[in-house]
Amino acid sequence: MNSMVLSLSALASLLPATLLPFVRHAARADAVFWLLLGAALAGTSALSIVSLGAQWQTGLAAALWLAVAAALGLFGLLVILSREAARLAPLLLPYLLILGALATAFGLLAGPEPLAARLDGWLIAHIAVSVTTYALCTLAAVASSAVFVQERALKRRAPNAFTRMLPSVADAERLEVRLLGAGEAILGLGIATGISELYVTSGALFTFSHKTLFSLLAFLVIGGLLLLHYRSGLRGRRAARIVLVGYLLLTLAYLGVKFVTDILLA
Repeated sequence: MNSMVLSLSALASLLPATLLPFVRHAARADAVFWLLLGAALAGTSALSIVSLGAQWQTGLAAALWLAVAAALGLFGLLVILSREAARLAPLLLPYLLILGALATAFGLLAGPEPLAARLDGWLIAHIAVSVTTYALCTLAAVASSAVFVQERALKRRAPNAFTRMLPSVADAERLEVRLLGAGEAILGLGIATGISELYVTSGALFTFSHKTLFSLLAFLVIGGLLLLHYRSGLRGRRAARIVLVGYLLLTLAYLGVKFVTDILLA
């Protein structure tokens, strides 16, 4: 019951920030934006902190809420570094609200969250790197979606109120590439910390798993896209599709196995 109250509270904290750009038909980083984004971050972070405690919960609901909180935190940092990034809010915040709603529903379906071993240095480092990678790639996928939506509107010569809230194609592509570069670097670090954590706990350097396979595939897809971008100037909707494929692979690695074990096999 307590976990459900916390989930609903976190979900409620997301709603005002999600509705803000649609209420005023614009997305800009003013005082109201920061106030509502801060409330959303506080609500989702508090849920993750209370839920995790001193142990890492391996369930899907906890992983989703942690991903939402991390994406909100990095989004705030991104807006500080690039004010134009605030215009991703009409795409990002509804998506995070959907993830939060799914986390709440999965929390009901899966029952009590399973617990892993107590947190130690290697596990904390691996979790931090994994969550940061997924949050960065979430932002990159949203920027790619903005590119896709804007190019489609331009091709049809039919911009609308929604597309006017989003960043321009050039700004969205610039954010996409920077976020992917950071995500690729941290994903590589995550693979390395995963190998280290595995070696510390079992003495093995590598073990085959769906998470490992999808993580490596995502690393190769994102790395290949960045190489093509810098070598041949690949951009636009073609690049956006590849980014979304890489994000899907990373989602399967980060959340897919948890979905199967928590929901399908529960």
